[in-house]
Amino acid sequence: MFFSIIIPLYNRPQEIDELLYTLTLQTYTRFEVLVIEDGSKLDAREIVESYKDKLDIHYFYKNNEGQGFTRNFAFGHAKGDYFIMFDSDCLIPVDYLEEVSRYLLQHHLDAYGGPDAAHTSFTPIQKAISYSMTSPFTTGGIRGNNKNLGGQYHPRSFNMGISRKVWEATGGFILTRLGEDIEFSIRIHSMGFKIGLIPNAVVYHKRRTDFLQFYRQIHFFGRARINIYKYFPSTLKLVHFFPALFTIFLIFTLLMNALNTQLAGICNLFLALFILMIFFHSWSVNKSARVAFLSIIAAFIQLTAYGLGFMQDFWKRIILKRS
Repeated sequence: MFFSIIIPLYNRPQEIDELLYTLTLQTYTRFEVLVIEDGSKLDAREIVESYKDKLDIHYFYKNNEGQGFTRNFAFGHAKGDYFIMFDSDCLIPVDYLEEVSRYLLQHHLDAYGGPDAAHTSFTPIQKAISYSMTSPFTTGGIRGNNKNLGGQYHPRSFNMGISRKVWEATGGFILTRLGEDIEFSIRIHSMGFKIGLIPNAVVYHKRRTDFLQFYRQIHFFGRARINIYKYFPSTLKLVHFFPALFTIFLIFTLLMNALNTQLAGICNLFLALFILMIFFHSWSVNKSARVAFLSIIAAFIQLTAYGLGFMQDFWKRIILKRS
């Protein structure tokens, strides 16, 4: 089985260096790497070319179109039986391709996804963000597992593979951003292809390096959910409203405290219980009180940023029916 690893890149030369280094350590070696520079001003050509004696690697530069169409560009140049997509801010364990190859030989999948985790080299903030994005107490609880509370399992493009047959049948991404991977997964499902999670196909996903960048990213994700609704209305589930409801509850709690009402105590109790659950669960996972404390901040940012983005586009695109 031959894999084509596809990495869209935009102004992140340092990240691609770290990612490519992890690919040189793979125990399974039947793969090529395609790095597609999406109109970057800070290009990584020299870094990519420095790996030519270590990897079967190909570098392309194109005008900026966004990650979805950049992946489509790569599909047209890929030689593999399976196309594997990574984000540039991922680190890949040495046995990743070995695990994927073994699983696909035993279980037929037309497309797959894998979990993400925090690497020991991550900063405390990155570990806290990683925890929040995978926690059962946040929207992480509806991502990355087969028993998906949000409905069918939908691989995310930071760690996603598709067969050549899927690409030929679907034509790739029809959106370039705002939930392009979820739309793609739903369309793959609708065409009768089999999608599944490969539990051991883990990547270490750095995500954002500070809380402001994290807020902006998750606000975008909230808006993306409404964009997916416009294409597939039936995929919007009650659970997707949870961050918005949490945000409304948080605002209501602040208002009750400002007015010094009896309801403030009840609201504060619920918030305190939520904070304690996040803290102690993160502490047990990360073995660090500092990361556990930062996980509280990350969880609140994740839920409110997603909730505000979701409500913004829900009001604009569904209630007001604006494009």
